[in-house]
Amino acid sequence: MIKLDIVNEVVNRTGITKTKAETAVETVFGAMKTALEKGDRIELRGFGVFNVKPRKTGIGRNPRTGEEVNIPPGKAVRFKPGKELQSLP
Repeated sequence: MIKLDIVNEVVNRTGITKTKAETAVETVFGAMKTALEKGDRIELRGFGVFNVKPRKTGIGRNPRTGEEVNIPPGKAVRFKPGKELQSLP
């Protein structure tokens, strides 16, 4: 499923115009992105939780040369599904 599929589903379920549905979907995703950038936790009841966790430094290897490469610390978005989502058949 891609973003356009979500927009089309909003249009089909609500009957609003496609332009308004696109704006609504973009607004929701934009708000989620902003919250994650600030390090906030996003909890969607019945769906799951998104949060940002620090990623450790490490040593990797260049697959072509086999040379060791330092991997800098960073942040990664993690998703933990809710109970309803985990119980899908």
